[in-house]
This record gives sequence, C-alpha cells and structure tokens, in this order.
Amino acid sequence: MLARVPEAQIRLRKSSGGVFEITVDGALRFSKKQQGRFPTDEEVARAIA
Repeated sequence: MLARVPEAQIRLRKSSGGVFEITVDGALRFSKKQQGRFPTDEEVARAIA
C-alpha cells in the first residue's frame, strides 16, 4: 500500500470487537462496522489518498 501512497503515515491501533476503521486527519473514511465488510485494496488506497 505504501508503494501506491508513499507519503502516507500509517498507524495500527489495537482494539477489540472486530473494529476496523480508516481515519485520515480525524475524518472517518471507512468503517467495517458500517459497511459490514473489510475494504478492498483499492478502497484503502482511495481512503488514504
């Protein structure tokens, strides 16, 4: 993923309950809980671009 968006600073934060969210500058860009699924690689790239 970093090869596609090399300026991204990615941080993994430990949580519980199956939560998987992508936030950029405090804005929620993807939520597994809302979507009911994990994002595709393309969705991750778009979310952090």
